[in-house]
Amino acid sequence: MSLLVAATLLVVADSSALVVTAPETEFDIGYEELIAGHDHEALAAIEECEKSSHRDPARQINHGIALARLGDYEEARVRFSAAARNAERYDLETSTGEWVDSRVLGRRGLAMLESGDFQKYAALASR
Repeated sequence: MSLLVAATLLVVADSSALVVTAPETEFDIGYEELIAGHDHEALAAIEECEKSSHRDPARQINHGIALARLGDYEEARVRFSAAARNAERYDLETSTGEWVDSRVLGRRGLAMLESGDFQKYAALASR
């Protein structure tokens, strides 16, 4: 990633699910799909994106979100951990206008896994 990524942190339903985007880029890292709740489509968009590096923190975070929402918590943990330790770090803008370090967002994803927030999201989505 050559430029600072602008990203958005959104609250979905009662969970505090993270969703990040790179709106000024040409590539799709599943943002629209995640916002719409189309997690399978988001996962496909993220995994098929050839323009974004697998090391891109925004991609790692969205990948973790899609995996967690689909119940693959171990793989989600791998993605969030990668974002939390990534040597490439960016300040990402939240939906509240707060700028948050990408490593912090990765740690938030890990904390959400630990607290079961994604399981709550899945329960709400399946009603």
